[in-house]
Amino acid sequence: MKTPTYRSLLAVSALALLLGACGKSEAPKPGGPAAGAGGPPPAEVAVVEAKQGEALLTKDLPGRLQAWRTAQVRARVEGVVEKRHFVEGSDVKAGAPLYQIDARTYRTTYEAAKADVAAARAVVNRYRPLAEMKAVSQQELDTAEARLRQTEAVLARAELDLENTTVPAPISGRIGRSLVTEGALVGRGEATQLATIEQIDPIYVNFTQSSVELLALREAIRSGRWRAAGTARMELVLENDSAYALPGKLLFSDLAVDPGTGAVSMRAEFPNPKKELLPGMFVRVRYAQAKADKLVTLPQRAVQMTQAGAMVLLVDKEGKVVPRPVKLGGMSGTTWTVTSGLAGGEQVIVEGHMKARPGSTVKPVPWTPGGAAPAGAPAAQGK
Repeated sequence: MKTPTYRSLLAVSALALLLGACGKSEAPKPGGPAAGAGGPPPAEVAVVEAKQGEALLTKDLPGRLQAWRTAQVRARVEGVVEKRHFVEGSDVKAGAPLYQIDARTYRTTYEAAKADVAAARAVVNRYRPLAEMKAVSQQELDTAEARLRQTEAVLARAELDLENTTVPAPISGRIGRSLVTEGALVGRGEATQLATIEQIDPIYVNFTQSSVELLALREAIRSGRWRAAGTARMELVLENDSAYALPGKLLFSDLAVDPGTGAVSMRAEFPNPKKELLPGMFVRVRYAQAKADKLVTLPQRAVQMTQAGAMVLLVDKEGKVVPRPVKLGGMSGTTWTVTSGLAGGEQVIVEGHMKARPGSTVKPVPWTPGGAAPAGAPAAQGK
């Protein structure tokens, strides 16, 4: 029994010596490659060079669209609606019939008033030659003429009421939904609203700007740091962040500051031939406020907003990521303007912020707008 046990121990010892020898042979030799040399390369980040130049300072302000003209369609006489002549949501012309109110009572009144006028006119025509012959007194003629004028006034009112049984469009534009249906009694005690017509070409946009911002802008222009923009061109940014194709113009700016909001009300006008802009839509108005000769501009995605303020990430000469707080001066088209924090020549990270931790090493590549591959980057090859 002792012989097999002894042989087993010898086999185990020999295997241990063999494994130890193998481990020593794989140890790095002096002068060989250092540990970690096969690690991942530095992450690539897209950068732009901060450059000073002329910039047109723009401002995006929230606003709401309003129809150029609005008219309420109302019933001017009392009666039952017999028919509606328009399609809801369609364009109507001024004067086009929209509703028909039961006109039978008003037509009877009109015919009676017309008969009264004819009778009173006949009396006057008979009395005039008789008055010249002194066959009737002047007072009788005057009474007959007064009666004629009274009946003519009644006829005019009856004719107007009869006309008002057909409700016309007061203006041209797009009519909304009908507020009444056939069979509804309207006009009793009040001019019942039947529908609303809006003209939306052109269309207004109402917006406000802080009085503090306006004062700072005027001070910067007065001091010579900035120059007046010299253009009244307005641009519109829709709710989905797309730009409206047609430019507008500024109509007016209030002369007083709203004490409740501390803002100045403003209005612009935009053409709307395709009826794409609808009243009530929220938009952003973008317009040029000033020009500056030496300002750094950066793409919007290069600037990060933190609780401490605006910040950008730079790549220094050693390839290290360095955070840098900056002060923004507003927009210049679709880019930010930087008034302090950058002197020009810095490499600012535009894409790849998630891979660029402060202090880490990265590989900067030129940023190309529009999502194209960076200049000098290798193109993807198919298999």
